[in-house]
Amino acid sequence: MERYDRAITIFSPDGHLFQVEYAQEAVGVRGKNCVVIGVEKKSIPTLQDDRTIRKIHSIDEHVMLAFAGLSADARVLVDRARIECQSYKLTLEDPVTVGYIARFIANTKQRFTQSPGRRPFGISMLIGGFDFDGTPRLFKTEPSGAYYEYSANSTGRGEKPVREYLEEHYNEESTADEANVLKLVVKALSQVVQSGAQNIEIAIMKPSTEPGRTVDYRILPIEEVEELIKIVDAERAEAEAEEAAKKPAGTK
Repeated sequence: MERYDRAITIFSPDGHLFQVEYAQEAVGVRGKNCVVIGVEKKSIPTLQDDRTIRKIHSIDEHVMLAFAGLSADARVLVDRARIECQSYKLTLEDPVTVGYIARFIANTKQRFTQSPGRRPFGISMLIGGFDFDGTPRLFKTEPSGAYYEYSANSTGRGEKPVREYLEEHYNEESTADEANVLKLVVKALSQVVQSGAQNIEIAIMKPSTEPGRTVDYRILPIEEVEELIKIVDAERAEAEAEEAAKKPAGTK
């Protein structure tokens, strides 16, 4: 096995950090009026506080992010991003745009790829939220410092099958409202996560109806995730039954 295949600090010849690609899955989808991010998470020991292993973080009232890779590296970048959001608002008296903070995180990552005595951040991030004009945005940053905007994307060990699923099923109907976007994220995660709601964390950000607030952000409780999975499983079973009914008798 080559060194770059097991090390968190060495890029492969084609510019990948394989330990990030082996990490647990994260999925982000930008809907018409919301942004939803879902992640796969490890099983929690009975005595552990689940608040200490969050993989989705709010970095400002209108921006959230999820990561695949090293939690300690993510904590450092999340702290830096939060400070940058506060500094920007104090200086310019406006909140950051989602694109600005995605670029800030990407620039921070890039500096750590070229400086002696440092190693690359071993994480890939999905950054979602709303700009001040109400436009939903979704970005992905790589360990190399590259960043791109997407309508939907994934990162982690199952990135390819999940991305292919999103490319096939992302359309105007599947992103028309909050309920459909949530189901799309659960269906995408189910391509690689087989252990149910205990190992899935989902956060949603959408315009607020409360006076004085522009955006609502919340992490779904496990009961809502379980209900979503039941709905998705029922729809899948119904679709399979309809497909089976269309086949001529005697065929498999």
